[in-house]
Amino acid sequence: MDEAEHKTYRIFMSAAEPSGDGHCANLINALKKTSYNIEFVGVGGAKMEQAGCQILENPVGKAAMIYNAFKQVFSFYFLIRRITGYLKTHKVDLVIVCDSPAFNMHIAKAAKKAGIKTLFYVAPQLWAWGQWRIGKMRKYCDKLCCILPFEESWFSSRGVDTVFVGNPLLDEFDADLKQNKKTYREFDIENASIALMPGSRDAEIQSLWPAMQQIAVRLKRKYRNIIITAVAVDDEKKEILKSLQALGFRCHYAIGSVKEVARSADFTIVASGSATLQVAASGCPMVIMYQSNKLLWHLFGRRLVKTEFLSLVNILAEKELVPEYMPYFKSIEPILETIENLLGDSRGLAVLSGELIELVNSVKKDKACDKVAQIACEMIGS
Repeated sequence: MDEAEHKTYRIFMSAAEPSGDGHCANLINALKKTSYNIEFVGVGGAKMEQAGCQILENPVGKAAMIYNAFKQVFSFYFLIRRITGYLKTHKVDLVIVCDSPAFNMHIAKAAKKAGIKTLFYVAPQLWAWGQWRIGKMRKYCDKLCCILPFEESWFSSRGVDTVFVGNPLLDEFDADLKQNKKTYREFDIENASIALMPGSRDAEIQSLWPAMQQIAVRLKRKYRNIIITAVAVDDEKKEILKSLQALGFRCHYAIGSVKEVARSADFTIVASGSATLQVAASGCPMVIMYQSNKLLWHLFGRRLVKTEFLSLVNILAEKELVPEYMPYFKSIEPILETIENLLGDSRGLAVLSGELIELVNSVKKDKACDKVAQIACEMIGS
């Protein structure tokens, strides 16, 4: 053990939404397995706290989608000021910010002013929209750990020190994903198992959950033995889903089990986001949904987005591998028709399951959290 490993280091971590909270918690556990003595402090959620991080404040429940984020402006403003003050007055050896670039870019800026190295874990999707922010990334980011393979060359070519570490969403999956491929040999649409995944943010739930219920009710009316399972990220979100449950709608609820539910389901209706990659790794065909303000989308949204596709699965596939309704505007009829067509073709479902597995295999590497932990140790030890 060299001199650096005898010291005690302090790492400040920042996560502003459930996925980042989970990634940082796994990273903390990975760092604990190294030979370095590290104290963890930061902002995040219950998972980070359980892993051993001293939480200054929990912003995770306040996470919002783009058009709803303005409601939290003042709350996040005062939180950023508090973090800035902490970084100025406390010795911190490394700042790790995870996802949520609108919030975490401010934390990285504060770290830069305090003379602290910053590691970005999960790259902001500047390649999709907001490319003008690349200058800030170069200025405030000392190391970028990206989780999509094509991001390494994209950011590196623009002057950001970047490494692809694998995708943390796939860390919990076995190395051989082929065992997840569905054959649909015994599949019967009359007894199909359908999973609903309306997302983890309140804004997603408010906009997508009613429509997902409507689709499920229509399917259930036509195929009475269909089994419906809704996935909630935690007990709090489960209660929100239940409170918004429509008359005539019935389902089973599962807590935080995207992988398990997707592996047992025949089909998934899922909110656009990180869960889509886990659904794909489970070999489960899906339809992807996202809601937006119609006026704002036509005025600004579609002009800002630079990619042909908006869902992560289709971006990686470079084609519409799965149907995406992003955004959809109120009417569920096109979505319902697409789902029925897919469910009516068992051979097509089996082919799609295999294609999803092949796609994810191209992204999966060794555990991302272990790779990021190694990089973090190199940064604090240098």
